[in-house]
Amino acid sequence: MGLSTHVLDTMHGLPAGGMKVSLYTTQAGQSTLVKSFTLNDDGRNPDGPLYDSASLKAGTYRLVFEVADYFKARGVVLPEPAFLDQVSLDFGVADVTAHYHVPLLVSPWSYSTYRGS
Repeated sequence: MGLSTHVLDTMHGLPAGGMKVSLYTTQAGQSTLVKSFTLNDDGRNPDGPLYDSASLKAGTYRLVFEVADYFKARGVVLPEPAFLDQVSLDFGVADVTAHYHVPLLVSPWSYSTYRGS
């Protein structure tokens, strides 16, 4: 099934279209950039899954969401430094036959995530 993400802006009650996101693989404290992308109007990667089921490998990953830049671009006045600048989510993939969906619900002051379906 692969790996996907979806970001919802809980301050405005809509998908976080325009937010920049980077995906990394991680190993032994080192991270390697896989891809960077900007979320579409639905808050998703415009190219579809980050990995399809054939390409996803067991291991550890990091998604970095550019939260402060996104909210500033929407006209939200943030303190300097912003409470949340980037949100980094480190997670593991154990079963490559399963779908790993990593949603982010975010405001300038809080976020939550979970393994979705």
